[in-house]
Amino acid sequence: MLDDLDRRLLRHWQADATLSPAELAATVGVTPAKVSRRIARLQDTGVIEGIGAVIDWSALGYTVEVSLRITLDKTQAGSFDGFITAARAVPEVTEIQTFLGSVDVRLNIIARDVAHYQQIYRERILTLPHISDIEALMQIARIKDGEALPL
Repeated sequence: MLDDLDRRLLRHWQADATLSPAELAATVGVTPAKVSRRIARLQDTGVIEGIGAVIDWSALGYTVEVSLRITLDKTQAGSFDGFITAARAVPEVTEIQTFLGSVDVRLNIIARDVAHYQQIYRERILTLPHISDIEALMQIARIKDGEALPL
C-alpha cells in the first residue's frame, strides 16, 4: 500500500506538519509537484485524516486531566448509543474510547483545577445516562505523548 517515498514523506511530515510541499520535496529528494500528488493521494485514501493544531491545554489554564473508566447499564436497549451521544455534548470531554470487557467506555476530561473538575463531574458526568459504575484516574504526569508511527 505504501511505498518507500510515502513512508519518507509521512515520517518527515509527522515530525513537522508545518513543512510545505517544497520543503518536504527538498528533504526527500523529489519535486514539489510529486509531493503534492502523493499527499493528495494519501488524503484521498484516508491515510492522512487531517492536519490540525496541537493545543497545550495547560497553557490555556486547564491543569487537571482525569480519565474516567465507565461501565454502562446495558439492560436497556440503546443505552450505549444514548450514553455516547450525551458524552459527546460535554465540552470538557476531549476523548471517548470504547472497549470490550468490564469497562465499556473511557472518557478523558480536562478541567481548570480540581474544583472545576468536581463541578464537571457532578453537573455533567453524573447526569449522563445509563452509567452503572465509574472509576476515576487523575493524571499526574504525561510520560509519552504522540501519535507518530514508526514508518
